[in-house]
Amino acid sequence: MSRLDPFYPVVDSAAWVQRLLPLGTRLVQLRIKDAPEARLRAEIGTALVACRAHAAQLVVNDHWQLALDAGADFVHLGQEDLEDADLPALRRRGVRLGISTHDEAELARALALAPDYIALGPVYPTTLKQMPWAPQGLPRIGEWKAKIGTLPLVAIGGITLERAQGCFDAGADAVALVSDITRHPEPDARTVAWLQATRGRA
Repeated sequence: MSRLDPFYPVVDSAAWVQRLLPLGTRLVQLRIKDAPEARLRAEIGTALVACRAHAAQLVVNDHWQLALDAGADFVHLGQEDLEDADLPALRRRGVRLGISTHDEAELARALALAPDYIALGPVYPTTLKQMPWAPQGLPRIGEWKAKIGTLPLVAIGGITLERAQGCFDAGADAVALVSDITRHPEPDARTVAWLQATRGRA
């Protein structure tokens, strides 16, 4: 199983992707929830070009068909997204797959699909969106890692740089973060700090 870079920022525009890559980011997810299809296609295409220029990996959230059309090779799907996604089509194209999980049933469903990584969240309370799940806490990371073995485990939800080491110690292979970069008063400096703190784990 190929490893993931431990620093996994999640951003909502190609402009953010372009901003983070020159700083040394190697793995980034583009997550745009509500936008016209034309804008989605443009954002995905621009982000892909930027990632290829920096030898970085782009993960497209949710929009699997647009990711296929653009030639992306990594998609992240939530449990709801799995209902409609053409997983055989993704596999035929060699697209790698990450899946979100929040409880035992979702984990079993995800593992049955042989993903390239499993995400667990929210580890901590998150202000970004209303979550129907209580914070999982660090012990759950260890439980999930014991169940999935060598499959990469991504922790997500309320994670800051100060909380990252606890996630790694608990068993996470990578930590996904949103607001600790995009809402930080100094995003570039924060990104560099993240890279310095995690690069030895890559």
